[in-house]
Amino acid sequence: MREYLDKARHYCSYQERCHSEVRTKLLELGARGLDLDNIIVRLIEDNFLNEERFAIAYAGGKFRQKQWGRNKIIAELKFRKISDYCIKKALKEIDEDDYIQTLDHIIYKKSGTLKVKNPIAKKMKLVAYAMSRGYEQDLVWSAVNRMVDAV
Repeated sequence: MREYLDKARHYCSYQERCHSEVRTKLLELGARGLDLDNIIVRLIEDNFLNEERFAIAYAGGKFRQKQWGRNKIIAELKFRKISDYCIKKALKEIDEDDYIQTLDHIIYKKSGTLKVKNPIAKKMKLVAYAMSRGYEQDLVWSAVNRMVDAV
């Protein structure tokens, strides 16, 4: 068990991890049953594993680096079996002004790449693009209308 614990500590020390990632890694290493559960408990006790901290780091990173919207971040955190409490806490860390500014920026950038002449078709493409990035429909429509009205 000591060998698995050391490897798990190393795995958790260089990047935030969620429980499911650590469990998968331990299974790959060969840990099973009670040993596996005890290692995860020990990692939590020693603060190597903290889902709230993981959720905040994950949400912030995906928003800043990949410019994902809340819907996509929520879906990915749920896929990783993160609790609703931790997801809400993580999303509160994203500044609303930065969020709107980022949405405006990605719509503006995408608008420059579209060759569509029809303004309605262009709006639809921009809305579809921003929603595929995980932004909320009402915010997307507001941002698209602001951009189109400014032009």
